[in-house]
Amino acid sequence: SILSVDAQVDKLAGPRVGVTMVQAGSLASILRKDVPLFSDDIREEWTGSTGKYGAVMSQYGWQWESRFLDGGDVVGIVEWIALVGGMEKGMFLPSVSSMVGLRTASGFEFAAGPNLSLGGIAMVIGIGKTLKFGKLNVPVNIAYVPSMDKTYNHSGEYYEEFVDPDGIENSGDEYWDVGEDEGYSVTHPTGARISVMVGFNLGK
Repeated sequence: SILSVDAQVDKLAGPRVGVTMVQAGSLASILRKDVPLFSDDIREEWTGSTGKYGAVMSQYGWQWESRFLDGGDVVGIVEWIALVGGMEKGMFLPSVSSMVGLRTASGFEFAAGPNLSLGGIAMVIGIGKTLKFGKLNVPVNIAYVPSMDKTYNHSGEYYEEFVDPDGIENSGDEYWDVGEDEGYSVTHPTGARISVMVGFNLGK
């Protein structure tokens, strides 16, 4: 989300950089490289340090903003924020948020909306304020995405196994055992995320 000290500013589009603190969960485990990004390991029962520690990642992206309501001291705004996180760790973790909110003439803003990332769809809530240095606007924003429990379902796996009960080759009691393992489900939290972002924009 973005704030302006002047509620009459129409748009504050521009680059955004910052950092995201991630609570212990599936995303933190990927960032810590306890499990690979594109692997079924994240679906397994967690062992060792997996799922027990949080992580931090950088964010870089762009924000677009427009007004849809002008109430004098209060204006309505719509924001689109596209970010890529984890590049300092050699990862490409994209996310897109669409937020709707209000900005007061004193420069404070609150906004909320859906967030789409590799972890799925979640709700993001943001507050912020823009510092003004001449024509330079420096929006400072804090956004919160709550943790969600995500369930991974495992279907049973078919198997074939050669069985020799007495261990004596060609004794006549050997056979092939065929069947299917039982499926199971595991539930892991995604981990809450708190992001602190800073942007730059030249006012009119």
